[in-house]
Parts: sequence; C-alpha cells; structure tokens
Amino acid sequence: AGGGTSTGAGRVVGAKTKVKKEKKPTSGSLKRSREQPPPSASNEKPAKLRRTIAIPPSRCSTLVGHSGEVFCCAWNPTSPNVIASGSGDGTARIWSLGTAATGKSHGEEVSKTQTVLSHLNSGPSTEVSNKEVTSLDWNLSGEFLVSGNYDGVVRIWGRDGHLVRSLEGHTGPIFSVKYSPDSTKLLTCSVDMTTIVWDASTGAKIQVYSIHTEPALDVDWGSNDMFASCSGDGTVHVFKLGVADPLKSFLTHSSEVNAIRWSPKGKLLASCSDDCTAKVWNIHNERASPVLDLNAHTKEIYTISWSPDGSLLASASFDNTIRLWDVESGQCVHILDKHTEPVHSVAFSPDGQYLASGSFDTTMYIWSVSDGSLLKSSKGTGGIFDVKWDAAGKRVAICFSNSPVVVIDVI
Repeated sequence: AGGGTSTGAGRVVGAKTKVKKEKKPTSGSLKRSREQPPPSASNEKPAKLRRTIAIPPSRCSTLVGHSGEVFCCAWNPTSPNVIASGSGDGTARIWSLGTAATGKSHGEEVSKTQTVLSHLNSGPSTEVSNKEVTSLDWNLSGEFLVSGNYDGVVRIWGRDGHLVRSLEGHTGPIFSVKYSPDSTKLLTCSVDMTTIVWDASTGAKIQVYSIHTEPALDVDWGSNDMFASCSGDGTVHVFKLGVADPLKSFLTHSSEVNAIRWSPKGKLLASCSDDCTAKVWNIHNERASPVLDLNAHTKEIYTISWSPDGSLLASASFDNTIRLWDVESGQCVHILDKHTEPVHSVAFSPDGQYLASGSFDTTMYIWSVSDGSLLKSSKGTGGIFDVKWDAAGKRVAICFSNSPVVVIDVI
C-alpha cells in the first residue's frame, strides 16, 4: 500500500516504502531451482483477449473523503454493504453503501455516510506523516475493526467508529494486523523486527517473538494457535502459541519475503519474495525445503493469493504480470499479461471463477480463471494498491493512490 521510488518490491506499497533498502533492479537471471524446472512453452498460456467489456461509470461508486493515498480496504463480514478503508491521511473510514453502485450521484451520496476513525489525536505522535493506516481487519462478528498504523500503535474500533482500545508494544511501523480465525487474538508485525500476539478482548500481550533480524513484513494465521511470519531477512518462520522457538524455519529465499498466505485448508504455506520466486511449503515435511519453487517471474513478486479451493495460487509481480499456478503439478497454467505497470493486488472471487487484479497502471482487470481470458476492465486516475471482492462476489472495491475508494458492480 503507498508511494516511493526505490527498486525493491515494497518501494511503492504502503509503509514498507520507508524501510526497505535501495537495491539494483532485478535482472531476472536468477538460477532456476533444480527441484522445479521452468514451465515449458506448451504449458504456459498467455491471457486470451476476447472482447473486453469496460465497466461503465453507471456501475461505479466513488467514495470521496480521504485526502491521501488509500492503502487498504476490508469488507465487513456480517454487514454486506459496509466497507472500511485505510489511508495515508491518518484516518480509516467506515462506509455504508447501498445495494448497488449507481454512478457519480450515488458516489456523492455515499460519501456522506462515512464514519471517520482519526488516528491523529492518539499515540506517540500527532504528525500526519507518522499516522499512515497500513492494515485493517474485521473480527468475525463485524463488531470490531482493528487498524495497524505507522506510529506503531494497534487500535481497535467499534462498528460505530468509537475507539475501543489502543495497544502499544511495537516501536516501529506496523505492516500487518490480523484477527485469529476465532477472533479471540490479534497478530501484528512491525519494522521493529517483532511479531506480537495480543488478547483481542483485553489488549494484553500474549507472546512477543523477536527472531527476525530485519523488519517483519507480513504475518498470517494457520489456525487459532499457529501462525507464520516473514521478513526482510529472507526468512519464513512458523510458530505455535506457547512455544518460544519456531516449529519450522524456511530459509531458502535469497531476498526480502514480501507476503505469506496459508492455503484455505491450512496444510500449505505460500511465500513470495524480491528474489522473483514464490514458494509453497508443507510444514509437516521433515525437510525444510519447498514442495514447489515457482520461479518464472522476471522481477520481484509483491503478493500472492490462493483460490478458494486451494488448487491454484496467483502471484503478482513487478514484471507487470500475474501467473496462475496449478498447485498439484507446479505448472504455470495462465500468464495474465495485460497490465503495463507493477501489479500490487490480486484477489479471487468467492466462487473461484474470477480473479481481480490492480496495478499502478491505474487499471483493475477481471480475468476468467478457467481460461485466463480478460473479461472486464475499469480504469481510474491513480495507481491501485488494493482490490477486494465482497462476500457475494458481485462487487469489487478498489483503493487508489489519488485518494478515492471505488466500488464497482462487476456482476
């Protein structure tokens, strides 16, 4: 999520901009894994461009209110017309939408139904530059929203926008904050190189992990008592609550690990890195080597996403492409190559039929997962940091660098 100018994969996305090191551009000449040969030309299927339908303005609702880049958004899990957004302007906002987007007039209407969650008047600093909202997550009931902030403070908000509790423990910007599957705990990671597990109801620290030697860039729950973390030090660790040392440590990435995601059934863990590879790990294997080493991208991979059934993994890269990987075979089944700038966000629709992608080329695309064809497009006026489907799979929210959030009726 945010702006920047260096060449690492975090250089233009959120608070990571300010801490990731300057690097020379990736040449794409990394050695391929001996265990996973590159997909053959016959197996790779570039996106087929059948007639693409540009989504008309009448199906787009612009949510006006933020005054800075919008880095992230999250649909409420129990109120289908409520969405939260987080911005570099030092605020998160909770928006109440109608049942459908109906164009500019509707956008003006819904902009008046926002609840502003200001981060400017609490925490160790009141400077806007130190208040970027970097991460958001709702609890299971949709009653509480948690925000991670550049000032290192975790804040829990009520659905009505009141500040319930501030959790202080990190000494640097927070990159990710997530409720546990049962919403009883919170998991955070920070530039201070630590990950912290918190009691969601009291705000007390349950456990602090300090194994990383560079900023901790992402975390993800595998179950209610197990999680993974990754770091700029190139490592991925899997922890169990109550145990100080990692259950597993995966050390084969050669550069910053930008994101990690557990598969839907929690059996596999995927990671992606500035080393241009994505890897899939099985924590039950005795060997600490990946079961898949996916290395066809030519530049840094910023993010990854699992299909709902866990059969496919999407990887989004600064080489302007998305690749869809068959997890069973390890083969690249589709190359989605219409974007002209780095791709920062990808999301499967809830039914797994479609993939949404957002890029700094200002365009959001909807792709067919079955054949890789480009189905629909929507062009904005700023770079895209985040795209999220609603639970019904009918709307996509888009977060732009020039401050609006746009909700599109896709279906």
